[in-house]
Amino acid sequence: MVESAGGGPGDGAAEMLDRPLPDGVRRRVVQIVSDGFGGLTVAELPAQLRQYARFAPNRRAKFAGNAMAAALETDPLFRQRIAEKFRDAQPELSGALDSGSPTPAADPLDVAAAAYVLRPPGWVKLVTAAGEEAQRADAERADEESRAELERLREELAQAREQTRTDTERLRTELETARKEAESLHRKLRSALSDVKRGEAALRKVQGEAEAVRAEGQAQVSAAESETRRLKARLGEAEAALEATRRAAREGRSVEDMRVRLLLDTVLDAAQGLRRELALPPVSVRPAETVDAVEPGRMTPKDIAARALSEHDPAILDQLLALPQAHLVVDGYNVTKTGYPQMPLEKQRLRLLGQLSALAAQTGAEVTCVFDGAELAAPVLLAPPRGVRVLFSKAGVTADELIRQLVRAEPPGRPVIVASTDREVADGVAKAGARPVASAMLLKRLS
Repeated sequence: MVESAGGGPGDGAAEMLDRPLPDGVRRRVVQIVSDGFGGLTVAELPAQLRQYARFAPNRRAKFAGNAMAAALETDPLFRQRIAEKFRDAQPELSGALDSGSPTPAADPLDVAAAAYVLRPPGWVKLVTAAGEEAQRADAERADEESRAELERLREELAQAREQTRTDTERLRTELETARKEAESLHRKLRSALSDVKRGEAALRKVQGEAEAVRAEGQAQVSAAESETRRLKARLGEAEAALEATRRAAREGRSVEDMRVRLLLDTVLDAAQGLRRELALPPVSVRPAETVDAVEPGRMTPKDIAARALSEHDPAILDQLLALPQAHLVVDGYNVTKTGYPQMPLEKQRLRLLGQLSALAAQTGAEVTCVFDGAELAAPVLLAPPRGVRVLFSKAGVTADELIRQLVRAEPPGRPVIVASTDREVADGVAKAGARPVASAMLLKRLS
């Protein structure tokens, strides 16, 4: 019903719609749409505004302001519905706009916003006048603020000038006082410099005398220290020689005693093992024991022949380790790189030592595993397994040389078995009286 009263082509409506609304008028228009929005059903709303139907008025105006303004401008039916809601809410202002005489006391922005929504005759002039009025009000407010700011700055400038004059007078007074104090200090400084020069001259004289006394004392101390060092050096050499002599005697005696005792134990164990192996009769022979016969469980020559084994049979290693006081020396990396070279060195060591520990527990033999220290990139934190002695060669010494030293340290006659595929190692330990076996044979026995 208001649409028929809207401005036609001759009253500037088309031109007004092409221009943006003043900000104040637009905010009031959005608020009018937001207030009337809640009184419409979802079906009465444009499609783009239905998603805001459940929003509160404040949130609706905040988030859907642009969409509501666009719908009001492009959808005449929606604007007519909002206009009807506004007429119900503001009958006085609506009636005044319809009659063409808005209330003079009304806010121009409210009048312009209502005219934009209701579109009464002459609404374009009302909106334009409201925009111009708002601009004039903003300009007047800006002028008033500028004048107030200018007045405040003038007051601050006057205060700053007064403060500057006060500070200048105070600084002049302080400068004069400081100048007088500086002159007094200069006089005192000249007097003090004279005293310092006399003191420095006296100090240089005393320092010269002290230097002479100190030089003489240092010469005497140096002579005494030289004599003391010479005597201490001679005493240290004598004590070192005496300790070396005592250690050599003690070590020689202890090593020889150990070798003799180990050899004796080896001979005794070998004798007992030989008696058990050959089933020798006791020393006191009885007549019944001289009769030629075969007893149950006694081996015959045929049985003995059947015991012959291949030189690659791991059972040979078991027979060697069953000898009394047998000592197995293992060339560690030679064995691991023969059996499982693809594994890291640390895992190679752990696997071999675990297998050797089980072998030592089974046979009761002494087991020593030697690794080359040159293969190490860092110190090894390794707890040797039970029954296995783990050794690493020192810097400049190979594992092969360490194995030969171990063999030479054993007394002659003790069974020593060396597991290594290195031909040089095998030949060297064989010359020293040890029995070399191939690494492959040890790996077969361990597996």
